[in-house]
Amino acid sequence: MWRGSARAEADDDREELEMAISEIEVTRGILEGFTKDFLGSLQSDVAVAGGGPAGMTCAYYLAREGLNVSVFERNLHVGGGMWGGGMLFPRIIIQEAARAILDEFGVRLAEFKDGYYVGDSVETVSKVTAAAVDAGVKIWVGVSVEDVLIREESKITGVVLNWRAVELANLHVDPLAMEAKVVVDATGHDADIVRTVARKIPGCKLNTDTGGVVGEMPMWAEVGEEVIVENTREVYPNLLVSGMAANAVYGSPRMGAIFGGMFLSGKKCAGLAADMVKNI
Repeated sequence: MWRGSARAEADDDREELEMAISEIEVTRGILEGFTKDFLGSLQSDVAVAGGGPAGMTCAYYLAREGLNVSVFERNLHVGGGMWGGGMLFPRIIIQEAARAILDEFGVRLAEFKDGYYVGDSVETVSKVTAAAVDAGVKIWVGVSVEDVLIREESKITGVVLNWRAVELANLHVDPLAMEAKVVVDATGHDADIVRTVARKIPGCKLNTDTGGVVGEMPMWAEVGEEVIVENTREVYPNLLVSGMAANAVYGSPRMGAIFGGMFLSGKKCAGLAADMVKNI
């Protein structure tokens, strides 16, 4: 009985596969789908540059509150450095303080020492990404934020975009722009957006002790994890910094394969961004 049923289902599947396939309709579907969604991102509440753990967490919490959020990731994948865990061992460490956030994403964590949990890096990236998409985040991969938009008093009002492939090929192709009430630099160690602002705006004074990007210190996980949430703040009008970019901007150490601070930073950044959007 089961074999007969399975054979009937296989026949049905074969009939469906035998439908005519038009390459033009495949192209049309991709272009129309992309265009519709990309136009919806042109005037976002928040633009997040960088799809690592901090950026994706920030975007998730913002979208959950009903805000229009777009993430721009220059690579063809999100997750930042989390995929490879520590030195290509696909495991990450989460401390107790961040456990509730990972529980919310449905990530399975195994306690191996008081206050320390080990998680599968691939599972973590996958579940965080799925949660963000389900919440309504628009994620654009292969897209670089190469500049920002400014208006009166040099306030940040959006981002300037180009294909990462264009950058890598060193082609002279003009970018396109999108508006955003708030921009989040979650570009990791390089802090690309903040550095661009500091370089291109005359007389720019960042909200740091030096007025500029202090630069990342060598690894000291305990200190780096302690200060990353404090460093998550508005560094320039309408520009927030989150994750490893925050520590790089404020001169704090890197942390290695412990990721709790990234998630905590992303959640704090979402709260700050939501308040800023409401007040603009």
